[in-house]
Amino acid sequence: MLKVGLTGGIGAGKSEVSRLLVERGAVLIDSDRIAREVVEPGTPGLAAVVEEFGPDILTAEGTLDRPALGALVFADDQRRAALNAIVHPLVGARAAELERAAPEDAVVVHDVPLLTENGLAPFYDLVVVVDASAETQLDRLVTLRGMTESDARARMSAQATREERRAVADLVVDNDGTHEALVEQVDAVWDELVRRAAAPR
Repeated sequence: MLKVGLTGGIGAGKSEVSRLLVERGAVLIDSDRIAREVVEPGTPGLAAVVEEFGPDILTAEGTLDRPALGALVFADDQRRAALNAIVHPLVGARAAELERAAPEDAVVVHDVPLLTENGLAPFYDLVVVVDASAETQLDRLVTLRGMTESDARARMSAQATREERRAVADLVVDNDGTHEALVEQVDAVWDELVRRAAAPR
């Protein structure tokens, strides 16, 4: 099994790269998806979040009100750390469970948005970083996701810098160009991942 950490800044195109890798045979473990699962209604995770932040972070239906919670934690490092202390261990445990269920010869890609920020690079056999210029990220966030420019810039500045991400990368996918160019790079990355998975270690 080859354990791959996949990361990239918001709007860099990491989700598209993970989709292309799955098409080629990777087993994907998506941290964002798991983070949503562990705070679904009825979970110990949601109960712990409500205990920490109060019932106002629930919708009328009893689900997590993400915008309300985001407003509390986005601008407050201590509150964000409190949320992370609840959610991160649950995500880690579920990711490990999914990894154990993967075939022995699998290329397992962990899609981890905050891999760099949380110092997780050493936990993977190698790290793939999807990279794009700040201008490209901003354009995608405003054009494709409908964010205001100020919101987009705030999200970008809350993450690691391009230089910090590239410093932990074993392989870099440059996603400033066309989709065709991206596919070519993903093909090359996949060939390298398969080669490394087959190599004796």
